[in-house]
Amino acid sequence: MSEANREPRLLIPQLKPFYDWVEPLTWPLIRLTVGLMILPHGVPKLMAGIQAAATQVFIKRGLWVGIAEPMVVFLIFLETVGGICIALGLFTRFFAAAITIEMLVIASLYAPKFGWTSPGYEYPLMWALVMFAVALRGGGPWSLDRKIGVQL
Repeated sequence: MSEANREPRLLIPQLKPFYDWVEPLTWPLIRLTVGLMILPHGVPKLMAGIQAAATQVFIKRGLWVGIAEPMVVFLIFLETVGGICIALGLFTRFFAAAITIEMLVIASLYAPKFGWTSPGYEYPLMWALVMFAVALRGGGPWSLDRKIGVQL
């Protein structure tokens, strides 16, 4: 067997039974975490209301109100319903891909700024890459996608 195909060396080999037991939990943990962590991006928009969120997110940046309000509705949907669905593993690939696109657009708006001193691209880029990984992998074995037999 080549070196590239071997399992990683265990940090504490005596814990192999524990590692084997928790390994199946790693993907659901990641999926649950990213799904729930995107909620704080959508819930405040939902609580503020469409018009207030549109003003805060888009209109102050020069986007026409006719476009801003439908965009905010879409973002609220992605960041709340999508976050919950990713956490549950329901329509995981669809929502993760949509959030990937959203975050890439946001990152492109902040490039080339770096966020240590002002809003920058690295945080939305990190979200885009993590959601892209989720979109590629899907919900995994412990997901509603797998349970209902639908993996978009």
